[in-house]
Amino acid sequence: MRSQPNFIQFFKGRVGKSLFLLVLGVQLVSCENDQAEIKRVTNISKEPIEHIKGLEILYSDSGLVRVKVNSPELKKLVFPEPITEMPAGIHIQFYDESRNVTSELRAKYAIHYENDSKWEAQKDVVVINEKGDQLNTEKLVWNEREEKLTSDEHVKITTAEEIIYGKGFEANQDFSRYKIFNVKGRITVKK
Repeated sequence: MRSQPNFIQFFKGRVGKSLFLLVLGVQLVSCENDQAEIKRVTNISKEPIEHIKGLEILYSDSGLVRVKVNSPELKKLVFPEPITEMPAGIHIQFYDESRNVTSELRAKYAIHYENDSKWEAQKDVVVINEKGDQLNTEKLVWNEREEKLTSDEHVKITTAEEIIYGKGFEANQDFSRYKIFNVKGRITVKK
C-alpha cells in the first residue's frame, strides 16, 4: 500500500485540522469589500446620458419626411429602461407623401419609450387634423408601429358641427378617423 504524502497526514491530525480552520477563518475575515467600491461598480446612474436644448428630429420613410418632432429640451435616460423625456413640451407634425401636414400634436410634457416605440404626451395635449378637428386631453399615447393614437383619459373633440365629450379614445395617426368611448355628451355647434 502506498503511503500518503506528509501534508495529507498532517491535515488528518488534530493540530492540522485546527491550523486549517484557523487559516480559513483568517482568510474569510480578511476578505472585506470596500463598500464605496461596491457602490461605484453596481450603481447605475439615473442621470441623463444626453441633454439637448432646442431639438428637431425628422423621421423619414422611403426618402420622404413623415414626422417632424420639435422640443425645447430633451433628456435621454437608460435606467431603468431606455427612454427619451421632453420635460419642456413637444410639437409633432405628421406629413403625407406630398409633404403636407396632415395632423399636429402638442403637449407640455412627453416621454418616448424606445423599447416599445411608444410616445406618451401629457399635460394639455392638443391634436389637430387637416380638417381643423381638435382633440383635447391630458394624456395621449402614440404607437409608432401601429400608427395609432389612444387615450384612456377624458377627451373633448371639437369639429365644425359639434363638440363631443367622452372617456377613452382611439384614432389613426393623422387623426382623420377616430372613435370616442363612453361618450358623456354632445353639443351641436350652430353656424
